[in-house]
Amino acid sequence: HADHIEQASIDEAYIDLTNAGSYEHAKVICRAIKKEIVQKESLTTSIGIGPNKLVAKIASDFNKPDGLTVVHEADAEAFMEQNKLRKIPGIGPRTEQTLAAHGITTIAELKRYTRQDLQKLLGKYGLDLYEKARGRDNSELVEEWTAKSISEQETLQHDTLAGDVIIALLKKLAKQVHGRFETEGFTSFKTVGITVRFEGFETKTRAKTLPAPTADITIFEFEALKLLLPFLDHRENPHRKAIRLIGVKMEKLA
Repeated sequence: HADHIEQASIDEAYIDLTNAGSYEHAKVICRAIKKEIVQKESLTTSIGIGPNKLVAKIASDFNKPDGLTVVHEADAEAFMEQNKLRKIPGIGPRTEQTLAAHGITTIAELKRYTRQDLQKLLGKYGLDLYEKARGRDNSELVEEWTAKSISEQETLQHDTLAGDVIIALLKKLAKQVHGRFETEGFTSFKTVGITVRFEGFETKTRAKTLPAPTADITIFEFEALKLLLPFLDHRENPHRKAIRLIGVKMEKLA
């Protein structure tokens, strides 16, 4: 479907559709990709089409888990204003607090500041933020990729809330992930993550970063289980929805 692909993570990628010639043709290609993924993997996919990686990435978060959102170049700046500050890559809790202390809580408010203002406030990143708030991004696709996470997921034979069945599957997946971790020559991980998909395809993810890197499978299983258990009771699953799929992930590998 495309000549140039950047695999950004285990389940996210950018593709260069410049040769499609138009947004309409790019949309046709993306529909074909979505259809093929369903046929081959039985998974839905959310895709964003935009003039650059930034806009396409944010657009892909619209209408999950099975969306296709197109943002034309002329609409990119207005599109950005619809989003929260945290949608801009690089804005984490600390930067968000810094901006809020200066009365900046939305992208629209951010755009009132000049390049010089943002540089004074955030250094070099302030200049980058000035451009991103306007939907501008010159970053190119990087086709070489080194795995920074390992994950496994599996659909249950039947949607269920049976704790013994779900926990057994989690432990099985954890062993598979740890096996790949060792086979691929990694020596430590620092973040444990899980994915839970309910009946109706609502999907939740949770993660915990450990105080220090480790290679211990017992710690991996224990932390994954702690993240999972609230989905088996009212804490994360107040309506007692049956679970369809479980996934586990290791991140921050070394």
